[in-house]
Amino acid sequence: MSEVLAKPAVLILLGPPGAGKGTQARMLEEDFGLVQLSTGDLLRAAVATATEAGKQAKAVMEAGQLVSDSIVLAILKDRMAAPDVAKGVILDGFPRTDGQAAALDALLGAAGQSVTAAISLQVDDEAMIGRVSGRYTCAGCGEGYHDEFKQPAQAGVCNKCGGTAMKRRADDNAETVRERLKAYHAQTAPLIAYYEGKGVLHRIDAMKQIAQIRSALGVIVSRVLA
Repeated sequence: MSEVLAKPAVLILLGPPGAGKGTQARMLEEDFGLVQLSTGDLLRAAVATATEAGKQAKAVMEAGQLVSDSIVLAILKDRMAAPDVAKGVILDGFPRTDGQAAALDALLGAAGQSVTAAISLQVDDEAMIGRVSGRYTCAGCGEGYHDEFKQPAQAGVCNKCGGTAMKRRADDNAETVRERLKAYHAQTAPLIAYYEGKGVLHRIDAMKQIAQIRSALGVIVSRVLA
């Protein structure tokens, strides 16, 4: 039993664009010593360090194609073997489909692991359009901000790293967000039922203030890590 308990926890945050997954994942890192694993960051790091899976990903991306699930899973497997993820990981942006969820289950199962908890951040679609349209990040460290909900203590200066370069995603506009929400409901929202069927789903009202969501998440994560 001690061997099972020693394995890293695997948390998945579910929610549409603008639900606060990235913001809350970074807070969970601070609060529990977990490591946020974003699919995009994983791919870039694997390419930069020229791992075997990273070389495959680079070739695919240079050809203008989407990186396959098998390559993403290979990169994720390599990353989860690193010593800094001993306490656990928060998956941000993966899985996105039932197929990816099943493949992740198989990957974890081969290592004697399973998803510890899938936490659904429940939000209102129309509110998400406003949230996403106003968000921006620090170009240096990636800390997230918002025109209305979360501004730096000093205008234009990152609270976390002191950087002054901020950036906005070109696709963070109302029309594009509506399309991304449609894609989320068609492809990713079914994962809520998938993980509920496995008995690991938790729901949180993510329309509350950031600090309230952080507190509610902390209660769940404390319980599943105990």
